[in-house]
Amino acid sequence: MKKKAPQQKMHVRRGDVVRAISGEDAAGKKTGKVLKTYPATGRALVEGFNFVKKHLRKSQDNPNGGIVEKEAPLAASKLAVVTRAEKQTEKE
Repeated sequence: MKKKAPQQKMHVRRGDVVRAISGEDAAGKKTGKVLKTYPATGRALVEGFNFVKKHLRKSQDNPNGGIVEKEAPLAASKLAVVTRAEKQTEKE
Protein backbone atom coordinates (compact mmCIF):
# COMPACT_ATOMS: atom_id res chain seq x y z
CA MET A 1 0.00 0.00 0.00
CA LYS A 2 1.34 3.40 -0.98
CA LYS A 3 1.91 5.90 1.82
CA LYS A 4 0.46 9.38 1.60
CA ALA A 5 2.87 12.29 1.57
CA PRO A 6 2.58 14.48 4.67
CA GLN A 7 0.57 17.66 4.22
CA GLN A 8 2.72 20.73 3.66
CA LYS A 9 2.47 23.75 5.91
CA MET A 10 1.56 26.66 3.67
CA HIS A 11 2.79 30.22 4.14
CA VAL A 12 -0.38 31.63 2.56
CA ARG A 13 -3.88 31.43 3.99
CA ARG A 14 -7.34 32.10 2.65
CA GLY A 15 -7.94 35.85 2.64
CA ASP A 16 -4.25 36.88 2.39
CA VAL A 17 -3.27 39.46 -0.21
CA VAL A 18 -0.43 38.03 -2.30
CA ARG A 19 1.80 38.99 -5.22
CA ALA A 20 3.31 36.61 -7.80
CA ILE A 21 7.11 36.49 -7.70
CA SER A 22 7.58 34.40 -10.85
CA GLY A 23 5.69 33.42 -13.96
CA GLU A 24 3.55 35.47 -16.32
CA ASP A 25 1.52 37.04 -13.48
CA ALA A 26 4.68 38.51 -11.88
CA ALA A 27 5.34 40.96 -14.71
CA GLY A 28 2.60 43.42 -13.78
CA LYS A 29 3.33 43.43 -10.03
CA LYS A 30 -0.38 42.93 -9.46
CA THR A 31 -1.85 41.62 -6.24
CA GLY A 32 -4.73 39.27 -5.57
CA LYS A 33 -6.63 37.69 -2.72
CA VAL A 34 -6.24 33.98 -1.89
CA LEU A 35 -9.63 32.31 -2.41
CA LYS A 36 -8.70 28.72 -1.48
CA THR A 37 -5.62 26.69 -0.57
CA TYR A 38 -4.78 23.10 -1.43
CA PRO A 39 -2.14 21.93 1.12
CA ALA A 40 -1.99 18.38 -0.28
CA THR A 41 -0.69 19.67 -3.62
CA GLY A 42 0.96 22.90 -2.40
CA ARG A 43 -1.21 25.12 -4.59
CA ALA A 44 -3.47 28.13 -4.03
CA LEU A 45 -6.34 29.68 -5.96
CA VAL A 46 -5.80 33.45 -6.28
CA GLU A 47 -8.33 35.99 -7.52
CA GLY A 48 -7.27 37.37 -10.92
CA PHE A 49 -4.24 35.07 -11.44
CA ASN A 50 -3.52 32.09 -13.73
CA PHE A 51 -6.48 32.18 -16.10
CA VAL A 52 -7.15 29.07 -18.19
CA LYS A 53 -9.62 28.57 -21.00
CA LYS A 54 -12.18 25.81 -20.50
CA HIS A 55 -14.09 24.57 -23.53
CA LEU A 56 -17.73 23.82 -22.70
CA ARG A 57 -19.95 21.43 -24.60
CA LYS A 58 -23.52 22.41 -25.45
CA SER A 59 -25.94 21.45 -22.68
CA GLN A 60 -29.26 22.51 -21.21
CA ASP A 61 -27.46 24.80 -18.77
CA ASN A 62 -25.27 26.28 -21.51
CA PRO A 63 -27.15 25.98 -24.84
CA ASN A 64 -24.44 27.70 -26.90
CA GLY A 65 -21.38 26.01 -25.46
CA GLY A 66 -18.22 28.03 -25.97
CA ILE A 67 -15.01 28.93 -24.19
CA VAL A 68 -14.94 30.21 -20.60
CA GLU A 69 -11.95 31.77 -18.85
CA LYS A 70 -11.54 30.76 -15.21
CA GLU A 71 -8.87 30.89 -12.53
CA ALA A 72 -6.78 27.80 -11.88
CA PRO A 73 -4.67 27.03 -8.79
CA LEU A 74 -0.99 27.93 -8.99
CA ALA A 75 2.00 26.84 -6.92
CA ALA A 76 2.15 28.54 -3.52
CA SER A 77 5.93 28.80 -3.88
CA LYS A 78 5.37 31.42 -6.60
CA LEU A 79 3.45 33.68 -4.19
CA ALA A 80 4.65 36.24 -1.65
CA VAL A 81 2.40 37.66 1.07
CA VAL A 82 1.99 41.45 0.85
CA THR A 83 1.95 43.39 4.12
CA ARG A 84 -0.98 45.74 4.42
CA ALA A 85 0.88 48.72 5.89
CA GLU A 86 3.81 48.95 3.48
CA LYS A 87 2.49 47.10 0.41
CA GLN A 88 5.79 45.21 0.32
CA THR A 89 6.34 41.47 0.27
CA GLU A 90 7.33 39.47 3.32
CA LYS A 91 9.91 36.74 3.11
CA GLU A 92 9.23 33.81 5.37
